[in-house]
Amino acid sequence: MAGPPQLTAEQRQAALAKAGEVRRKRAEVKQKLKMRSISLSDLLAQAETDDVVAGTKVLAVLESLPGMGKVRARRMMEEIGIADSRRIRGLGDQQRASLLARCGD
Repeated sequence: MAGPPQLTAEQRQAALAKAGEVRRKRAEVKQKLKMRSISLSDLLAQAETDDVVAGTKVLAVLESLPGMGKVRARRMMEEIGIADSRRIRGLGDQQRASLLARCGD
């Protein structure tokens, strides 16, 4: 069984910087949702062209919506048929439509 690839110090530093930037951008998107600066429909549209947004977990997005807690978000995903580990990129058209209908967007 092969282990992780051997990276040079420069490669490791570049990977860490890239990962940090991705985390910052996802946190920024979730904050915008929380502050209602962006709607869920706008976020789903943005995910079509932005890989960072597309890679965000649906559960994290729902939990960032005002008035939506962890329990309510999980219940909604279960009712719609979305797995807890699903990312925005993996949502089907019906799932997107159901999310938008339920979130009033």
